[in-house]
Amino acid sequence: MQVCRQIPISAQGPCVLTIGNFDGVHLGHRALLARLRAKADALGLPAVALCFEPHPREYFSLEAAPPRLCSLRRKLQLLSQTGIDRVIVQRFNAAFAQQSADAFISQTLARDLQTRHLMIGDDFRFGRGRDGDFAALLAGGKLHGFTVEAMPTLEVAGERASSSAVREALQAGQIEHAARLLGEPFVVEGRVLPGAQIGRTIGFPTANIQLRQPSLPLAGVFAVTVDGGPFQRAIGAASVGVRPTIGDRLALKLEVFVLDYSGDLYGQRLRVRFWHKVRDEQKYPSLDALKHAIQTDCNEVRNYFAAHPEFVSL
Repeated sequence: MQVCRQIPISAQGPCVLTIGNFDGVHLGHRALLARLRAKADALGLPAVALCFEPHPREYFSLEAAPPRLCSLRRKLQLLSQTGIDRVIVQRFNAAFAQQSADAFISQTLARDLQTRHLMIGDDFRFGRGRDGDFAALLAGGKLHGFTVEAMPTLEVAGERASSSAVREALQAGQIEHAARLLGEPFVVEGRVLPGAQIGRTIGFPTANIQLRQPSLPLAGVFAVTVDGGPFQRAIGAASVGVRPTIGDRLALKLEVFVLDYSGDLYGQRLRVRFWHKVRDEQKYPSLDALKHAIQTDCNEVRNYFAAHPEFVSL
């Protein structure tokens, strides 16, 4: 899969195009991209996805934007698994935000990308003030020579598969439900960075995972599996939160204690899969009380994976 960091100045030839943020690349996204691939094959053209960085909602109000389901790196990894030919990551800036709906159709879609067929989600809006809609695309397609198709909503067990639905499930601690919508467990990837090493002093050395996003859509203690470095589906207990027992107003951290391992992981890139929520984050009166809680968490994690050995042996 080719990755372009902006819309090419000169077109790379006609294409079949879809547009979206693809946060999480959930089952709804995958169904749309499979349909895009089939249409591209039928027309003998490349299948291309256009997405934006940063997310438009982050550009307009970073504080009010919802937490991302995945980093850009993870998104590109997931998109590469769908069989599309090219992803264009367009920088969303002031100039792009001010582009009118008509200019987006005539310049971006028709001239720059040479779109022959456009496939979009049923809630797609575009252009300055989000004034462009499906009807505008249909009219623009007739004028500039491309067809437009709206992808119907994909439902999983009667629920619309969407980034918002996945995010709400994660925030509610419904980790298994989020996995059903995603088509796989929620994942966070990152390198292990040096931390305060407080866990080591109480017998639970944790890997401090570098976060490429300012927030995560879940918080608490979780049963996880870890891949990367020396691990292949190693089981662990992960904590996502601000560590209230250690101090006040601390930065968000993802810390993972890999059960039965105590080696040096600094610099290793790890992939953490979330399978089940154990409990919410709590503030304890002492490090001894925290140590006792972590031991209880580890016992619960062992019991969870003992009851679900298929998650470890996949």
